[in-house]
Amino acid sequence: MPQPDLTLTPAGPALAPRYDDPAARPHGPGRGPRDRAPVPPRPSSRNPYRRLFARPGTLAFTVGGLIGRLPAGMFGVSAVIMIASAYGSYALAGAVTATGLAVGSVVAPLTARLVDRYGQARVAVPAAAYAFLGQLVLALCVHERAPAWALFATVALTATFPNTGGMSRARWAHLLRDDPGALHTANSFEQAVDELCFMLGPVLAALLCSALFPEAGTLGACVLFLGGTLLFAAQRSTEPPVAPRVPAGSPLRAPGTVPLLAVFLATGAVFGSMEVVTLAYVDGPVAGPVLALQAAGSCAAGLLYGRARRTARLRTCLAAMTVLMALPLLAASTGSLLALAAGLLVAGMATAPTMVTGMGLVQRRTPPGRLNEGMTLAVTALLAGIATGSASGGWAADHAPFPAFGFLVPVAAAAVALALCAAADMTKARRSW
Repeated sequence: MPQPDLTLTPAGPALAPRYDDPAARPHGPGRGPRDRAPVPPRPSSRNPYRRLFARPGTLAFTVGGLIGRLPAGMFGVSAVIMIASAYGSYALAGAVTATGLAVGSVVAPLTARLVDRYGQARVAVPAAAYAFLGQLVLALCVHERAPAWALFATVALTATFPNTGGMSRARWAHLLRDDPGALHTANSFEQAVDELCFMLGPVLAALLCSALFPEAGTLGACVLFLGGTLLFAAQRSTEPPVAPRVPAGSPLRAPGTVPLLAVFLATGAVFGSMEVVTLAYVDGPVAGPVLALQAAGSCAAGLLYGRARRTARLRTCLAAMTVLMALPLLAASTGSLLALAAGLLVAGMATAPTMVTGMGLVQRRTPPGRLNEGMTLAVTALLAGIATGSASGGWAADHAPFPAFGFLVPVAAAAVALALCAAADMTKARRSW
């Protein structure tokens, strides 16, 4: 029987809140006098998501997290459009956004460590406010045609975006640590939210920049980002308690963490390369909607995966991803845009289950009190893989001997991720791979 992909990983020593469960009441001859009176049964829903959000405070922090995470898919597109329109150089726009991503990948784990040590609200709010000011300065520099070095300096010095998705998962892990099935549903929902944000974010950014003015996408993303983070941080009742300062060490020292991060790196290359080669292949105004079908498939699969009572192994998910990523290659070989759209929709269905299972392994291997840091390291590896895949996919698109050649890159990246997972030593600490 496959091992569950998620285990109980408390973010702190406090007890989880108790909720009234009619099924847990004592019954039979051993009942107390107060329990002998007939109690009308409370209606229970078979929908695991409805049961999930029936818990106090969960809907409020989820809404705040959704608003705060939507700009994750907006900032990059907005910066490229804004800088390219002002300076006439996509190379400069890409270099500036890449600089912010590179610096953020270093700062994010440090920020997450502070979150674990001092609490989400105390760290996330000032970090978000500082990043918010940095984006405003960037928009002002672009509007005033400041020297290029000012753009690089601004994004490098203000890349302090907190990982709202990781903090939201940490809240679920704290609230549901006595219910692994509900925790699986919550993590599946979080992955679906990520896919939704990266599906809608670029569309909203492009709409704002084209309908209003080039800086509108960045300004709109700033407002959503800070407002959502403040709303999320204000929900103190569901915030995990601060972990005691124990010599747990870095999550990188936990058994199996480094090989798992390598798998995340290769998986990110799948996403980055698929985006670039699809845009290069379609090369037109419908490229965005066609590419969004992959995120739509992943979002739907994530919600369905959350309803499943059993979870798959990571190796199984990666094997399915490797097979399904071949569908866009076969569809592109036919020259049919409709076939490619259908191939991307089906291929995207392997994304969410893989990410949910991988994040579950990260939670399992992260020492108590370092959950935010561990998940942020996974996101950092994923972003590094996306950057690598984007570069590889761009090179393949430019040197393609035939139109569909670039779609070989995501297939190869998925195969590498599967090989890395299979090559990991099957010790007791990694048996659930």
